[in-house]
Amino acid sequence: MKMEEVTKKPRKKSGRPLSFDREAALERAMLVFWRYGYEAASLQELTSAMGITPPSLYAAFGDKEKLYLEAVERYSSQRCSTLHCLFDEAPTARDAIERLLQSSAVEMTCPSHPPGCLVATSATNCSASASHVQEAVSERRDNVETIIRERLEKAIADGELPADTNACVLAGFYSTVMQGMSSQARDTGGNRDRLLAIANAAMRAWPAKNH
Repeated sequence: MKMEEVTKKPRKKSGRPLSFDREAALERAMLVFWRYGYEAASLQELTSAMGITPPSLYAAFGDKEKLYLEAVERYSSQRCSTLHCLFDEAPTARDAIERLLQSSAVEMTCPSHPPGCLVATSATNCSASASHVQEAVSERRDNVETIIRERLEKAIADGELPADTNACVLAGFYSTVMQGMSSQARDTGGNRDRLLAIANAAMRAWPAKNH
């Protein structure tokens, strides 16, 4: 047998190309998880909304857990990108936080998707077997809080906030307010006026500058 015959191995056939728009299917799956939560979203509901079969779901995304985590990552990336743009455009830290709360109130009550925030609500009350999913979602929430904290730290360094302001605590406070707004949005069916009133009330906790 010639050496070239030994070294030449048959090429593996590449996987069949997807017969559907993967990004569009992921977007629709995200909305299902947003509405029902991670564990309550059934495979039938997911595949029906995505317009695909279970084998296609497994081939494209792996399994339900991987699909969910990819949907959360998609949502979180878009949210963090929007947050960075919002903070970059705001002239002061106070304006940045106020715009964040107000825009969150609008987004959480937008009729184009389920009320509330996907990251704040979709993995709550999961069973012990899904604890690692909750941890992954918690990390995404922490990312938002970190962005807020870093903006507050800059405000302290610039003298916009009192030097003794605890940026971690203040960032945690506004992050908690947004999580509460998400719950309110779901409980009230998307009452925007209520959420905007909560946002305005939260801004009254903004530290006063020392004179």
